[in-house]
Parts: sequence; C-alpha cells; structure tokens
Amino acid sequence: MMVCAMRLPILSLSFLSALLAFSAAPAFAQAPASGAPQATAPASTFHPTRFSVATGGSGPDVILIPGLGSSRDVYKDEIAKLIPHYHLYVVQIYGFAGYKSGPNATGPLLQPITDELAQYIEANHLQQPAVIGHSMGGLIGLMLASQHPADVGKLMVVDALPFYFLLGDAKATVEFHKPEAIQERSELLNESADTFLHSQNVMVRGLVSSPENQKLVLFWLANSDRKVLANATYEDLTTDVRPDLPKITAPVTVLYAGGDKDTEKLYTAAYAGTPHLKLIPVEGTQHFIMLDQPKKFDDAVQAFLKN
Repeated sequence: MMVCAMRLPILSLSFLSALLAFSAAPAFAQAPASGAPQATAPASTFHPTRFSVATGGSGPDVILIPGLGSSRDVYKDEIAKLIPHYHLYVVQIYGFAGYKSGPNATGPLLQPITDELAQYIEANHLQQPAVIGHSMGGLIGLMLASQHPADVGKLMVVDALPFYFLLGDAKATVEFHKPEAIQERSELLNESADTFLHSQNVMVRGLVSSPENQKLVLFWLANSDRKVLANATYEDLTTDVRPDLPKITAPVTVLYAGGDKDTEKLYTAAYAGTPHLKLIPVEGTQHFIMLDQPKKFDDAVQAFLKN
C-alpha cells in the first residue's frame, strides 16, 4: 500500500480556514475538521471506539474505508453516485483529518480497527457487505476479509499492496525493513515543522495530480493527530498479510494506478494465492484514484458492485 502521511506539513491558518469549506456529500452528517464526528448509525448494542460510521441510502450494504490520514470525504463524489442505490456505511478512522483520537492515541491500531469493523458488521446485521478500502483502508479490508471471511461479501482494494515494501523489494520481509519503518515513525514524531512542510509538499505531488486535490490531502494530513499518524504509518509499513490471502473467500478486486507491465507483475506477484482475484489497472492516475480519475473510479466501482 502507498503511504500517504510521511512528514506532515504545518500549514498557515488562512490556508486551513479556506479549506474548511470542503463539505461532505448530502445525506451524511459531517463534523467540522476540529471537532468530534457527528455520524449517524443504525441502533445496535455495539458502538465502535476506533472509528465513526456515517450512513445513508438504501439497498445492498457497502462499507467504504479511507486511507492513512484521510477523511471519509475522499469518497465524496462516489457517495453521491452510490447513495440512490446502496446502503452506505462510510468509516472515519479516529485521529485522522481533524477527528478525535480516542483509543487510537496509544497502542496498536490496525488490528483493533479490524476487530471493531467485524463487530460492527455483526451487531448491525449487515448482509455480506461489499467493502471498499483505499490505501491503508485496503489493508484493513484484507485483514477483515481474511480474519472474518463470513463478514465480507466482496472486497475492493484501491491502490494498496498486501505489504508496502514490495514496492521496491520483491523479496521484502518485515524484519529486514522494520528499521526503515521505525525511522519513519520517529521522523513523523520529531522533525521540525519546516522539514515536515518541505518533504510533505514534495511527497503529495506524487500521490495526487491536481493542485486543488493536493491541497485537500495536505489539509487532512495537517489536521491529523501526529502520534496516531506516526503509529499508523509504522503499522502500515510493517504489516504483511500475504500469508493470509488464501483465507479470503470473497471475490477481491484490486484497482491500481498505472498500466505498465512492471506494475502488473508487481501486483500479480504480491496477490499470488488470493483465490478469487481481479486486478484492474487505472491509467492516468496517481495514488488517489478516486480524486485523479473519478469517472474511471466510478466505472470500476459500479461494475464491482453489480457483478
């Protein structure tokens, strides 16, 4: 999976204020960037502590999970297209994009989030929901589908690998690359604001194409809890779900940026052993496929949900 939260920038107050106008899709309650989520959810005996869930629409159940440091607004355009035909459950991970950190402020994140998602699905009697996850959200989707196969009807992973370091090392292992992950976590926690700003500005240009959307992603990251972001980055880098891919019984569709043969080989090898796998390249995009190519993204999502 791509890491979209390395070296946070510190943005000016006027820049942040201007971006506060970005709003959520209709029919979803939305919190201000600095406040607690105001999300709606079906009545149940289980209330997640690691994330909130905004719901809307009617029809087959669909869960959408944003990535590292992202707001659920990353799916804003897609929500508007899906909500007339599907019952949507849009996750917001606490500690990202201005939302309260809660228990995500300390200790592990990915496994507790996965566990609570399974509890949420079961408590609310979701019927074989389709799950769509971007980046780290895709990694969580893989963990959910492999650990709780009965809870997932189908899974779409958006531009994420089952182990990040495969991007540059076909023989990558967690132990070999752990020092790099430790260093990245330390830099996120300890680097100066100027260093954050410089490296983040460079990095974001490699994740999303348009200047407007670059500013949006920067805004989400700048408003994330740095400790949550650092710990999540470390876990994102050191989690390898390849051994668990054969346990996934649901069909898995993987959208990935690019279309060249080398990237195809990378994803084919990375997902080897996944029983029901479809790989779909999306050309003309970077990591945030839904922002760079919303039409292509919607076409892929619609086909995924209907098949």
